[in-house]
Amino acid sequence: MEQDRPLDALNNSRNKRVILELKNGKQFAGKLKAFDIHINTVLEDTEELENNQVKRKIGTSFIRGDTIVLIAVD
Repeated sequence: MEQDRPLDALNNSRNKRVILELKNGKQFAGKLKAFDIHINTVLEDTEELENNQVKRKIGTSFIRGDTIVLIAVD
């Protein structure tokens, strides 16, 4: 199936582990559970990363879409 839109790629990443990089340089990794058209995201089992190491475990988190610079499937 061809992906025509960016949200299609994001939708295919549901229930997979993703890494989000924010405008402030922080990185968060977790299982992508939900998102909306503003790319506000809900992650489960969220971990804050620093230098590719887990800095702290957060659990379920909501990350505002306008703070996200990058979303990568882990």
